[in-house]
Amino acid sequence: MANNEKKQKSNIRKRENSNWNGYIFMAPYAVIFLIFILVPVILAVILSFTNFNAIQFPSFVGFLNYITLITSDEVFMQFVLPNTVVYAVVVGIGGYILSFVLAWALCNLTKGPRTIFALILYSPSMTVGVAMTVLWKVIFSGDQTGLLNSWLISLGLINEPIIWLVDVRYLLPIVIVIGLWSSMGIGFLSMIAGILNSDEELYEAAAIDGIKNRFQEMIYITVPQMKPQMLFAAVMAVVGAFQNGLISTQLTGNPSPGYAAQLIVNHIEDYGFLRYEMGYAAAVSVVLLLIVQIFSKGANALLAEKD
Repeated sequence: MANNEKKQKSNIRKRENSNWNGYIFMAPYAVIFLIFILVPVILAVILSFTNFNAIQFPSFVGFLNYITLITSDEVFMQFVLPNTVVYAVVVGIGGYILSFVLAWALCNLTKGPRTIFALILYSPSMTVGVAMTVLWKVIFSGDQTGLLNSWLISLGLINEPIIWLVDVRYLLPIVIVIGLWSSMGIGFLSMIAGILNSDEELYEAAAIDGIKNRFQEMIYITVPQMKPQMLFAAVMAVVGAFQNGLISTQLTGNPSPGYAAQLIVNHIEDYGFLRYEMGYAAAVSVVLLLIVQIFSKGANALLAEKD
């Protein structure tokens, strides 16, 4: 009996030591999460109920900022919110589908070409800021030296240059095209990892059971096996689509001409860092957080593993 009690106490001490080791390993992430995510979110929620100009002490105004956003901010309701929804649907869903299709296509190549093409497709997501200056501004330049204008004039499709980055008809489509071009981010790499880690034995068994082509393999074997990676990619696509305001800012400034390419993130920057209405900007950021959370929950409901 004494030996059993000693063994039980020893096992309890080992579990306690193991728990403390786990807490120690989690501590750096917990501290970073607390400082850079949790605390800023809490402060944004608190500031959203105040009138704060970044100089004077915040004054409590209750739900006035949210009421103003819904009832009085015509720019937000007429331009910002519709632009954001269109951009998020096209770039978020379109980029997600494109990421999966390209990842699946690359995984059918040998290792060498697959690595090269993966780096080529992934690089725009890392260099999008530089590309705004050295690539896309040159392409969409509003004179005859702009590459797109030069090509269209040489083909006889237009007679005079189009000022692409000022004309409100083209701003949002341009931002969407660039968003799709730079959408092959970390979610794209996770899909490649999920496809490459698929169980090869299942493909062999499926061939015996009657699977006849690669498309059927993708639908019935590949996709069910990589749902965790697809869920991660979906969440990253949603977050990336809603928080991407860099493109229009670097192309046209903030606010964009006629608010034609103004997204919620640009609206937050406009009020927070140009007008210094920090309380109102915080309220818009909380609304953006709720929208992202709703879409993320939707992605989780569609792609999460069912018990």
